[in-house]
Amino acid sequence: MNKETYDVIIIGAGAAGLMSAAIAGSLGKKALLIEHTNKVGEKIRISGGGRCNFTNLKVGSEHFICPNPHFVKSALAQYSQNDFIKMVADNNIAYHEKTLGQLFCDGSSKQIIEMLVNQCKQYGVDIKKSCAATDIQKSSLFAVQTNLGDFESKSLIIATGGLSIPKIGASRFGYDVATQFNLKVNNTHPALVPVTIDKTYLDKYKDLRGTANHSIATCNKTSFKENILFTHKGFSGPAILQISSYLPDLTNSTININLLPNDDLYNYFRRNNNSKTTPASYLKNHLTNRLVKYLTTQNPDLEQTITSLSKQKLQYIAKTIHEFEIRINGSEGYAKAEVTSGGVDTDQINSKTMECKKVPGLYFVGEVLDVTGWLGGYNFQWAWSSGYVAGLNC
Repeated sequence: MNKETYDVIIIGAGAAGLMSAAIAGSLGKKALLIEHTNKVGEKIRISGGGRCNFTNLKVGSEHFICPNPHFVKSALAQYSQNDFIKMVADNNIAYHEKTLGQLFCDGSSKQIIEMLVNQCKQYGVDIKKSCAATDIQKSSLFAVQTNLGDFESKSLIIATGGLSIPKIGASRFGYDVATQFNLKVNNTHPALVPVTIDKTYLDKYKDLRGTANHSIATCNKTSFKENILFTHKGFSGPAILQISSYLPDLTNSTININLLPNDDLYNYFRRNNNSKTTPASYLKNHLTNRLVKYLTTQNPDLEQTITSLSKQKLQYIAKTIHEFEIRINGSEGYAKAEVTSGGVDTDQINSKTMECKKVPGLYFVGEVLDVTGWLGGYNFQWAWSSGYVAGLNC
């Protein structure tokens, strides 16, 4: 049976795959983009509450976790957040900054998908949905066997993502391809994920479910200052999701929470040591009533006047607010994880092109690589940047 031949085949029609295909097509390459589900760009569609946090105004290598901290620099320099913002603006997609430089569509995330799909179509990229690769071989060309026929190409780009959000089609396929070609795949685990706690603590916090609080979450020497959220399983919110990527062990770690990050509570007590105000009444100006009520049940001294409390008791109250400790016993797993940590080891990839050093013509882009961005549009920017350089060089 004759195989249809392409310059490049891209497996995976998510953010990185769509970008790779659009760029390759724009350079006149005959490109085939295959997707094993019946939809393209599903992670784009569901992100940001349907509005897609497509990048961040400030993007640097410090916003990514990677065994080689320099690996992301070249791709980000070749295709920056400003380049993608220009593409969005050129396609008349209105957007806004939400917080901390995070950019969202004013309308729908579907606009980003349509923009990329239209670019692929404009440049003649063949897109095949519900097309699952069942076997890959390499001789002079890559031979890709699928349920919709057999294809071959000079270059092959793996843009299959990680294990996060399996309900939209996440799979191990990209890691299996890497293993097939004798590439190292670093251990994977959920990242940017809500954490769970023991039932004993859940029962203690049951009245706080749904309560959010602006806090600093810290583990070891890494901290994030954003909201935390008490949930029916443990904790979530931006600060928790961020710190989850840095936990040494997702099944047993301690996170320190500063519930009052913009104040020094003991200094306030010291300055007002003759005050008839209670710590609880002061805290109600900064924390929710539900959270203050919980803290008071744990320490009735919060309802005593400041002047009546000893220095040691005031120091202890301040410590419990600024060093509120939570011990986690797990996470909500890949089903709720924004991304996957770990993946194809970047030491085996040329950082300027995304080409595999040991297998010429084989490229890995996006989440399948061991690169994990912060929450806030950084993982999408990695998809755009890595996809761009692979499309440029394939």
